[in-house]
Amino acid sequence: MFLDAELHLAYKIANTPILNFPFPHIYVENIFPADFYSKLLKNFPELKDLKSLADSDKANWGLAGYKDRFILNLGKKEELSMFEKNKQEFLKEFGEIFIKGEFGKLLKSKFKRFLDMRFQYLENVSFHDEVRLILDKKNYSLGPHTDKPSKVISILFYLPKDLTQKETGTSIYMPKDLNLLDKKLPHKHYPHEHFHKVITMPYVPNSAFCFVKTNNSFHGVEKLEMENTDRWTLQYNLYVTDESLEEEIVAKNKHLKN
Repeated sequence: MFLDAELHLAYKIANTPILNFPFPHIYVENIFPADFYSKLLKNFPELKDLKSLADSDKANWGLAGYKDRFILNLGKKEELSMFEKNKQEFLKEFGEIFIKGEFGKLLKSKFKRFLDMRFQYLENVSFHDEVRLILDKKNYSLGPHTDKPSKVISILFYLPKDLTQKETGTSIYMPKDLNLLDKKLPHKHYPHEHFHKVITMPYVPNSAFCFVKTNNSFHGVEKLEMENTDRWTLQYNLYVTDESLEEEIVAKNKHLKN
């Protein structure tokens, strides 16, 4: 159904040069065909149909502060079942672009050099992925962090209707003082004031920011202060399975002892 959009997406990602400082990433404009992007905007859910991140997993106390972020998991049929048929079908087909396997292969091929370095001590690595439509409202912010150890690659598709929130894209950071980093919990979220902001990706229509999770992939979002903030993004994440993560930790520790 969306073959033209898939091919356009693959072309854009495959042919965009990788930027290496301060960690591997790419920024892509016009990532979907213009007519497809217009259809996508028309099929957004309403706020009432989304669940806040704080309420999505109440057992996870770390999410309690994210009441201004609302999510829809496009890989879960039960979350799509509330929509009228046409919108439900569009969102289902759209989500399948990312979770049927080929998109993950594209990203792994794109960043193969960096994945080979990370998993150099493993013979086999198993992956899984997720894709979520996200709406951020006023007061949402995200402190500098590198992402949890199981994260491998993340891509954030920016989905605004216009340029009015151009400055609210994802920011890349570098720590002011390495001694302030938590060595036991390196992926924790830190206060913005402890970091230098290197650059903010432009939050403009039909663009995307993609990066590899590394030990220094610090990124976040400055506080959203516009009164009528509607910051739509599509977030695709590629992870290693719990089993592969455990094997990775054991293999690295073994190497360090040798």
